[in-house]
Amino acid sequence: MKFIQKRISLKLFLSYFVVLIVGAAVLLFTVMFTAQGAYSRHMEMNTTGIINNGTRVPEMMGMGQGRGTGSGTGQGAGLGPGQGDGYINFRAGVLESLGYAIIAAILVAVMVSIIFSQQIIAPLRAMMSASQRIADGRYDERVAVSGTDELAQLAERFNRMAERLEHTESMRRQLIGDVSHELRTPLTAIGGYMEGLTDGVLPASAETFEQVKMESKRLSRLVDDLQELSRVESGAYRLNIQPVSLVDLLNTTARRLSFQFTEKHVLLHLPYGSSESTHSDLPKVMVDEDRITQVMTNLLANALIYTQPGGDVTVSMEQSGNEIQISFTDTGVGISPENCEHIFDRFYRVDKSRSRAGGGGSGIGLTIARAIVDAHGGRIWAQSDGEGLGSKFIFTVPISK
Repeated sequence: MKFIQKRISLKLFLSYFVVLIVGAAVLLFTVMFTAQGAYSRHMEMNTTGIINNGTRVPEMMGMGQGRGTGSGTGQGAGLGPGQGDGYINFRAGVLESLGYAIIAAILVAVMVSIIFSQQIIAPLRAMMSASQRIADGRYDERVAVSGTDELAQLAERFNRMAERLEHTESMRRQLIGDVSHELRTPLTAIGGYMEGLTDGVLPASAETFEQVKMESKRLSRLVDDLQELSRVESGAYRLNIQPVSLVDLLNTTARRLSFQFTEKHVLLHLPYGSSESTHSDLPKVMVDEDRITQVMTNLLANALIYTQPGGDVTVSMEQSGNEIQISFTDTGVGISPENCEHIFDRFYRVDKSRSRAGGGGSGIGLTIARAIVDAHGGRIWAQSDGEGLGSKFIFTVPISK
């Protein structure tokens, strides 16, 4: 029974079968209840017609026919006059009864078909109406889900699509608000400096102009990050896929950031030290070297920003199935479990009170990293035991075949 409930094709077949059975049953019962009356009526009409013509109808049709030779023998071999009339009456009665039965069967079959078809048409009409409302911008529309067949599965996927559209619309509105806020901060600072210079409140010193320059650079970085995010999320770039050693790539990235780690007194521990990939047993991967370098840079920079002086950042690599897993573990501020789910969202920061200028970044570096890893067919996620207990960022890339 559950198997039938999950298959709309079987439901349709059974509904047609039920319609046929019901039609045949109605046809049979109608013939049974009307055949005798129709036959008797036609016999009565025929008898009345014979009497009116002055001929007596024998009590037994065909009685005495065919007893003699000659023409009687010929009549016995075929249908006699009485037998012919009886056959005609019988056929007329059956046809009349079948006519009633066919009409009744058609009416019942139509009613049964309408009942069964409504079970299919009703949810389709509901989805059609809901899709029109969603097209008009009402993304909170949902359809009722009943049963487990293909129509129910379609309704579930429809509701899931509507939820994602609603989430996308919410993210779009939030993005507009976040971008407006992020752009307003440096623009307000620049405007304040310029107003102070114009009114003579601030001195026209090198320090003041340096602050204006820093805010303009900050604004420029934010615009560049937004442009990069738009490109990676829309896929408006081509990946230059080639065999690459992740160990060599990591060592190159670490050398670029070594000065920042040294300046902040944060120790960076790399797998295989600073050796070349020939000293490791990890296979090469098919990736875009520049893009994966960007991911490593973002993750290392993120770990450095949120690790206090004297802390450690450890990078490890290992093969897991048909992919290589790269982990970045720090001893920094840590992340609460609820924040781990949103850490890759645009403009999301664990510490809401930290300013961008104070080292919090633009808030979209991890979002860009996730988009790049997804484009390579890998995965990226964050782990943490809680605030103040450090954090761990992991991403994977498939092994080249």
